[in-house]
Amino acid sequence: QVQLVESGGGLVQPGGSLRLSCAASGVIFSINAMSWYRQSPGKEREMVAVIHSGGGMSYADSVKGRFTVSRDNAKNTVYLQMNSLKSEDTAVYYCNLFPPRVIYWGQGTQVTVSS
Repeated sequence: QVQLVESGGGLVQPGGSLRLSCAASGVIFSINAMSWYRQSPGKEREMVAVIHSGGGMSYADSVKGRFTVSRDNAKNTVYLQMNSLKSEDTAVYYCNLFPPRVIYWGQGTQVTVSS
């Protein structure tokens, strides 16, 4: 059974940083592309970043230059380093495989950017 558990969210001031983690189990992590998504109240879930099994990365235009996705295959964990946070980054952040599987959405981790 696949489990994806996100952590690391919290309250941060504009301009601050957070590092999210997503621990995966029940999946052959190293061969899968992984992704981060986010959802704000009243908005659809949107893709934030993708990291492929070979290490290639892609980002939403809104986070390019501020967010960095990485992975540690030995720990079955994917990370999202978020710098220069803005109020519009406030959302629940989720990880998933890529393309995402509906059954793998977890609880997510709340990120709130506010002064």
